[in-house]
Amino acid sequence: MLATAGMQADTATLHKVLQARLQSYEHQHRKQMSVTAIAQLLSTLLYYKRFFPYYTFNVLGGIDEEGKGCCFSYDAVGSFERTIYSSSGTGQGLIQPLLDNQLGWKNQAPKAALSLEDTKALVRDAFTSAGERDIYTGDSVEMYVIDSTGVHVESFPLKKD
Repeated sequence: MLATAGMQADTATLHKVLQARLQSYEHQHRKQMSVTAIAQLLSTLLYYKRFFPYYTFNVLGGIDEEGKGCCFSYDAVGSFERTIYSSSGTGQGLIQPLLDNQLGWKNQAPKAALSLEDTKALVRDAFTSAGERDIYTGDSVEMYVIDSTGVHVESFPLKKD
């Protein structure tokens, strides 16, 4: 799953180019590309355009070859890192500190891992808070949950006015 923030035209173009490369790989190898290979491909696509970059900031998530969840965070020119969690976009400055506190346990004693329902509630709270302070965050959120049975989509409104 790829989440992209930034200029809409560059987002659409990047997704179209990435989708074409993924389809080409699938036709040539008769299998889907792994999420770690997609992470490297996305980095290469972004780096190729480094002198006139896509104005996009990406977060790629999925399940790796070992069956573990993974998240990759990118800058505009393809530099990326594998992280446990990440955020991007105009609300990043509001959401990332909350994630650092609740998931990364920065400067505090580690807590037990969150359940799926607790994680969903944290995402709702983070986006609701960001939506109150940042006018560019939007009016609703689509949350994609990736598990062993597939991808499930949940939507919820941010503003009720």
